[in-house]
Amino acid sequence: MLHVRIRHRIGSLRIDAGFTAPDRGVTALYGPSGSGKTTLVNAVAGLVRPDGGRIAAGERILFDSATRTFVPPERRRVGYVFQDGRLFPHMSVRSNLVYGMRRGTAGERRVNLERIVDLLGIGGLLGRRPGTLSGGEKQRVAIGRALLASPRILLMDEPLASLDPARKDEVLPFVSLLARDIGLPILYVSHSVDEILRVADVVVHLVGGRCAASGRVERMLLPLTGS
Repeated sequence: MLHVRIRHRIGSLRIDAGFTAPDRGVTALYGPSGSGKTTLVNAVAGLVRPDGGRIAAGERILFDSATRTFVPPERRRVGYVFQDGRLFPHMSVRSNLVYGMRRGTAGERRVNLERIVDLLGIGGLLGRRPGTLSGGEKQRVAIGRALLASPRILLMDEPLASLDPARKDEVLPFVSLLARDIGLPILYVSHSVDEILRVADVVVHLVGGRCAASGRVERMLLPLTGS
């Protein structure tokens, strides 16, 4: 289980929120812009050091203000998929994927290159450069690179925000496949109810830096849709 409980101030926003994510499946952080979603994810990644609180992945403490514990980002084994993919433009798709593999050791590796290529349907893209790919193709490659680093947690911060509806429909099924086939916790940030309902197992609803509600997506369905 991933346990997150932090206090942090960023600008005028005071974040005082906590949640628990299961070992498998997609936990969606949902809420309007400025509700603290990205700050929470960045705290898990180690890109933000909270003012107080505790973050633990199973028995491993990543942050604890009481004991002054702070594991740096490069030692957390966290995969991160950003909105824009952030692929290396001078490298081929294959080289971008192999770069991800170099970040993890052989003993830590959950999946190999062939399995990820097959799972994400990117076999035909391996020789191409990122500049020749569609937005949906770039995001699938970015997901593959993150997974090949053998993370214990996969973070996805609005990974489809820059895509048009057709490209979103191209990528969303792969997120569900990953949750089922790879078997690791995924934190998925979005303010899109449609995305949340299609990929999430658990929803954490954030409002003004606080957790307004959380639970299985089935229980959260009516509050999210306003029905």
